[in-house]
Amino acid sequence: MEYGGFLLEKQERNEAENRTITKMAQHWLQNKKMQVKEATYVKYYNILNNHIMEEFSDIQCTAVTTNVMEAYIEQKLTSGKRDGRPLAEKTVKDIVSVLKDISAFALRHNIEIPCRFDLIKIRVPSSQINILSVKDEQKIKAYLQQSDVEYLCATGILLSMYMGLRLGEVCALKKQNILLDIGVLQVRSTMQRIQDISPNRIHKTKIIITEPKSRSSIRDIPIPDFLTQRLKHFHKMTDDTYILTGSPNYYIEPRTLENILKKYMRECGIQEINYHTLRHTFATRCIEAGFDAKTLSEILGHSSVNITLNRYVHSSMERKRKCMMELC
Repeated sequence: MEYGGFLLEKQERNEAENRTITKMAQHWLQNKKMQVKEATYVKYYNILNNHIMEEFSDIQCTAVTTNVMEAYIEQKLTSGKRDGRPLAEKTVKDIVSVLKDISAFALRHNIEIPCRFDLIKIRVPSSQINILSVKDEQKIKAYLQQSDVEYLCATGILLSMYMGLRLGEVCALKKQNILLDIGVLQVRSTMQRIQDISPNRIHKTKIIITEPKSRSSIRDIPIPDFLTQRLKHFHKMTDDTYILTGSPNYYIEPRTLENILKKYMRECGIQEINYHTLRHTFATRCIEAGFDAKTLSEILGHSSVNITLNRYVHSSMERKRKCMMELC
């Protein structure tokens, strides 16, 4: 009887352990590994290990109330970094999103976390998005088309400027994705550098080439005429040739291409920009040229028109001035 009581007590301890946030988070992460891409898994792994596992150590799921969660969020927003500085609102929002998903996962296993995540709101300030002025856009375009500028890298940058390709999409682009006979460029892959969390890793980070970030990002884009002429340069290359290097054996990674763009900007006498500014500029010019939002959304590879209009289309001062003058 005493032995039976010991076994029952041990079982209760194990069940209690399995009802802690940290144990539930471990189960959740293991489940996510089978569902998400490697880069997303690494993001979740870092959120758990940097912000959740230690701070919720041995805390029971039933103890995480809305008040507890709000106090935790306040601490993250004021002194969430290891050096005591505040975490960015976007980072805290990502952490809460993970905890909310862990809560839903726990509920599927009949364990309730009482926190009302629907009542928790974190304001993420809208970031200032810049676009190239028409003058600067024409200046960099003319620069990239000069004969003494490195042809392959210049071509990749022009593809972002006039077809809206993301940085990683350009770096992963191969000759097989350019169908000149029908005038279409296929977006089928993206490249990014992520943290290597494997136990036998040699370096802290690694390059991965995967399908684009979402199903809608897999797309076919008609090639503008001036770029068609430029892309004919690649017709003798093998299908597995990277567009940015002219070789199937090595590539240019996103960080390097962004530095190349900044170098070109300095040589043009233009203020340095983030590479993604090219995509924002492309979207804005398309709307100014009369593109309907649905067409532009599909060209950019967005899952909804709202993303295109709210995040990527920006009215330039030149456009605002022109519209105001039309009132006269």
